[in-house]
Amino acid sequence: MSTALIVEDSLTDKELLALCLKDSGIDVRTATNAEEAFDQVKNNQFDIIILDIVLPDRSGFEICRELKEDEATKKVPVIICSTKGSDMDKFWGMKQGADAYLAKPINHEELIRAVRQLVD
Repeated sequence: MSTALIVEDSLTDKELLALCLKDSGIDVRTATNAEEAFDQVKNNQFDIIILDIVLPDRSGFEICRELKEDEATKKVPVIICSTKGSDMDKFWGMKQGADAYLAKPINHEELIRAVRQLVD
């Protein structure tokens, strides 16, 4: 079974993402900010990380860049899910190392397809 970390400060979005992934047989852990995310990453192995951009303590872009620069996490796929859906936001997210970029509101089939492509 694959394990995903969802880093999302919106309770509604976090629950929707978690439900979608759990329905697809993926074990889910969550974090609401960068500090919690890095604690989770330090203490657990994840097959994929779903990351929001607008978080209370740090930008998801910064978190993604840090994850991709760290030897322990650089191979873990990162999907950015954000309301920031412009072409420039997507370009910048991919430049930070994201493996996929999905604009909110998230289409569940699109999310699962992206996860499967990166994890399987």
